[in-house]
Amino acid sequence: MKFNIIGRNVNIGDRTREHIEKKIGKLSKFFAEDTVAHVTVSNRKDDYIVEVSIPIKNNLIRAEETSTDLFVTIDLVEEILERQIKRHRAKLIDKNQNKASFSSLFIEDDEPVEEDEIRIEKVKKFDFKPMTAEEACLQMELIGHTFFVYKDAETNETCVVYKRKNNSYGIIEPDI
Repeated sequence: MKFNIIGRNVNIGDRTREHIEKKIGKLSKFFAEDTVAHVTVSNRKDDYIVEVSIPIKNNLIRAEETSTDLFVTIDLVEEILERQIKRHRAKLIDKNQNKASFSSLFIEDDEPVEEDEIRIEKVKKFDFKPMTAEEACLQMELIGHTFFVYKDAETNETCVVYKRKNNSYGIIEPDI
């Protein structure tokens, strides 16, 4: 496994880099050798935020954790990622698509794992009305949701606005 480690408002020293490579490197048993783990370490006030993204064909495995101790945060992110990978093993290993992204040991592992069944309990339908991102954020706040799907008035594309942890907003746009 290869690492792309970025520090935002944090100096990534040798000790921190070694700890990241050691902890997140434990996950290399699940992936092919050329898999790249993107690790972003940032500091906000007294908290360290560690985000890890591991792109695999047609999917992205991602975890984020926050705590006051950098090394504890790295440990927590590693545990979350390992739990996600093991829990969704069968769904991640699609024989035709994602098999090349994982190690043969992981693919051939017959260890039974408790998988959560994905259940869709409710389906909503609504009219798309063209609006700006600001109008979509306002509408999202008015209905009390953390995301809102809308049709962008300028591009006529379907987009999603969502509320982030720091009370800012994000937009998901199609990449055409």
